Amino acid sequence: MAPVTDTQSERIRRAISARIRKTREFVDQTDPAALAIVSVMALSLFGALVGFLAVSDWTILPFVAFLASSAVGWFRYQEETAYVISLMMTVSTILILGLIVVFIFRESIPVIRYESATVYGFTVPGLRMFIQPNWDAVSPPIRYSMVPMIHGTVMVTLIASAVAAPLGVSAALFLSEIAPAPVREVVKPGVEVLAGIPSIVYGFIGFTVLSPWASDQFQTTGQGSYLFVGIVVGLMALPTVVSVAEDALSSIPESMKSGSLALGTTDWQTMTSITLPAAFSGVSAAVLLGVGRAIGETMAATVMLRGVPRLTEPLVNVFYGMETLTSIIARNYGEADGLQMDALFVAGVILFVTVLAISVGAQYIEWRMHKRLGGEI
Repeated sequence: MAPVTDTQSERIRRAISARIRKTREFVDQTDPAALAIVSVMALSLFGALVGFLAVSDWTILPFVAFLASSAVGWFRYQEETAYVISLMMTVSTILILGLIVVFIFRESIPVIRYESATVYGFTVPGLRMFIQPNWDAVSPPIRYSMVPMIHGTVMVTLIASAVAAPLGVSAALFLSEIAPAPVREVVKPGVEVLAGIPSIVYGFIGFTVLSPWASDQFQTTGQGSYLFVGIVVGLMALPTVVSVAEDALSSIPESMKSGSLALGTTDWQTMTSITLPAAFSGVSAAVLLGVGRAIGETMAATVMLRGVPRLTEPLVNVFYGMETLTSIIARNYGEADGLQMDALFVAGVILFVTVLAISVGAQYIEWRMHKRLGGEI
């Protein structure tokens, strides 16, 4: 999250005060009958949520009451009903996210306790999961190490980013600044269609075409390599990077580019010194979205990798591919139970924390560029 300055704090305080004042005005100006209907909506939705969490058979009753009161309110007091529904959906989104976080962290606690280690007399929960390289859920001593999967995820993500980032930004620059309008009108929809192809299709092509070819060419034992999984995942992330980065580059005012060209710069100098820096926050967001796609990719990695939770030898060997955090969840969730299931939740926690760190990094980059440019385009 970006550092909050005094000016930002004042803006946040004013925004919160304005929202509170608007809510009070809404309550004061609302017809009592409309206020009663929206109150029934809020209470019934809260009751449905409580019933859902309690796994109650009566959950359907408050939910039906919410739908009925919403229908009545929509036809008689549409503005008030729309306001309350929007507010409740926003609160529900935040609440659901919070419940997901609490759930995955709670489910991972037993295996974290099991894999505790003592360092200088202090017990560190879960330490063995990150210092030992062995995952063995069958033969004693049972060990659930995340090291091989973290290594595999890092390898695939680095290779995928090396494919998607430069190619995606270059393609976005071409579409935004160089390509004629007819070409752009054909290519951009085609790129967006590629983003909608299911990941299992990419994985199946990689498994049936790339993996056998790589096994023959590099004379590896069996199929599956981080190199070609990373290439496939990078190609999967490429449409996302291109689409988002092209939108960011196209949002730069034409007057900035024309002013640069009027000073005697070339098109390339304008792109590198004006367009890219001004749209850097959007372009970096596009790259980070691609990285997030690579980190969270499941089916392509599951199909193409060997499914063996161990490290490659040497660690930088990209011609063999073992397991990633997502693939081990997809491969084992159906038959896992007990501590093994809890270990899969730990993998989910690692993925969640990683994506959170990427989001914080994106916010920090955006804040730095905002400060450098003196404003956001």
